[in-house]
Amino acid sequence: MGLWDKLMGEFVDVIDWTDDSSDTMVYRFERHGNEIKFGAKLTVRESQVAIFVNEGEVADILTPGMYVLETQNLPLLSTLQHWDHGFNSPFKAEVYFFNTKQFTNLKWGTRNPVMIRDSEFGGVRVRAFGTYGVRIDDARKFMQEIMGTDRHFTVDEISDQLRNMIVTRFSSVVASANIPILDMAANYEQLGQFVTQKIAPEYAAYGLKLTNILVENISLPSEVEDALDKRTSMGMIGNLDKYLQYQTAQGIGNGSSNSALDMGMGFAVANKMAEALNKPAAATPPPLPDSGWHVAIGQESRGPLGLQQLQQMVQNGQLTATTLVWQAGMANWQTAGETSSLSGLFAEQAPPPIPPSAPPHRTE
Repeated sequence: MGLWDKLMGEFVDVIDWTDDSSDTMVYRFERHGNEIKFGAKLTVRESQVAIFVNEGEVADILTPGMYVLETQNLPLLSTLQHWDHGFNSPFKAEVYFFNTKQFTNLKWGTRNPVMIRDSEFGGVRVRAFGTYGVRIDDARKFMQEIMGTDRHFTVDEISDQLRNMIVTRFSSVVASANIPILDMAANYEQLGQFVTQKIAPEYAAYGLKLTNILVENISLPSEVEDALDKRTSMGMIGNLDKYLQYQTAQGIGNGSSNSALDMGMGFAVANKMAEALNKPAAATPPPLPDSGWHVAIGQESRGPLGLQQLQQMVQNGQLTATTLVWQAGMANWQTAGETSSLSGLFAEQAPPPIPPSAPPHRTE
């Protein structure tokens, strides 16, 4: 390095970082061995945090804003450098910029099926995949636990670990959610929120914040899906008799080479199955309907009463031909004698004819 380069190197007076990439999480400001000038300006933009490291030890952490690097702005670094009375000469320190924006659309998915217990199907193997979002929440902890001294740390360097954490916890979290397999498709949003809440503390231990987990699909083994499809199809068939007749007719129309015997057997099987499935169970005859007559006794209505009760009332003199009666379907009250259904209760019964007497017995 020439003398001019050395002199220019000691006049580094602007420190900032702009990033055009979408995957950089941490960037160390490159000085190429140059020192930072006293009074240099440091710009920390929105969605950034800057950390000064002195001889491997974290010193000051600066949030968004513009700073003039002096002792009052770097109190911890000043203490580590033993600047008790201020300083006015260049100094050496590493400056790391942390990108605190949210990194979204990170993929996760189960490489192998995971076994979960379902209330309806018992043990079921499922696959699941989706996306998640994450951001740096504690820059110091992230440096200590994950990044170390990496000068250019990208999200790809940690995405595998983060994805494995989701997959490892997914089966236990889903099992504790108690959501039936057939209802999961309608609860993807709630399931994602539930999984996020359960796994977020593990991300916090790395200085990260798990912002969300989106569940895009949960699939069953092909054999189980085929069984469910058949079950759904049977539910949609409805009337099995008509379905069998339709299938038989289709077979006859499509199979012109079928013999008459095959067609006859097909009709016979279809009819037998339809008879067995549609055979009604032995029914108990319903009870005889009650006539339901109402009788006016004074100014009160009594009923509904059956014909047997009305006959007793006629015998007791409580019901006469002039007594008002009413039944459902009648517009107004009528006298019992005028009602065709009850007039027979008041007909005078004539005694049957006397049988002819036998001729006297004659003896000879």
